[in-house]
Amino acid sequence: MPTPAEILNGLSTIANEMKVLAIVWHFLAAFAVIGLLAGWRPTKKMGASLLTLPLLSVGIFAWAYNNPFNGVVFLAFAVVLFVIALRMPNEKTQKVPAWGLAAGVIMILFGWVYPHFLEGGAWFKYLYAAPMGLIPCPTLSLTIGFALLANGFSSRLWSVVLVFLGSFYAFFGAMRLGVSLDFVLLAGALVLLLETVTLKSPMPIPDDKL
Repeated sequence: MPTPAEILNGLSTIANEMKVLAIVWHFLAAFAVIGLLAGWRPTKKMGASLLTLPLLSVGIFAWAYNNPFNGVVFLAFAVVLFVIALRMPNEKTQKVPAWGLAAGVIMILFGWVYPHFLEGGAWFKYLYAAPMGLIPCPTLSLTIGFALLANGFSSRLWSVVLVFLGSFYAFFGAMRLGVSLDFVLLAGALVLLLETVTLKSPMPIPDDKL
């Protein structure tokens, strides 16, 4: 098992050597946010499937930078979440409660500017090059944030799997690696869990309305 210092060094290496790809992820996330603000609502199947891509990216980089544990975990969870997503209906996401909307925005912003691992330069580099899509915690923060905005895609199973992954890495980052800001990720995961527990099944459409 690598030491905390070795793990942190590996994460820092990814964050600083792959900044160009972090910028690409920021652009992709920005397009998604702009689309949502413009009224775009993806189907549950599409939205949940697309959110597996950042997790897949983390798994690939973990393997490329000799972190097989993160590689296996993120690739496996990306596949599991994708398979669950494929079973979702092609219908629009349900309206999210105000508190879920606020929590989702906070988690997206947290992942967007995740203030750790980047070395040198001005503080504003975190606005466009924070390592989301590259390393676990900022990526999970972003993913959970979008999941909150979509009311967990009305899938308890999909949401609980993501909550488990987010909670594990939040605890590991905060307690094992000493990155205390990862408790924000834990808070976001717990809010998603609450949103999932309180999720109401959509009302069936009467036959005469079809």
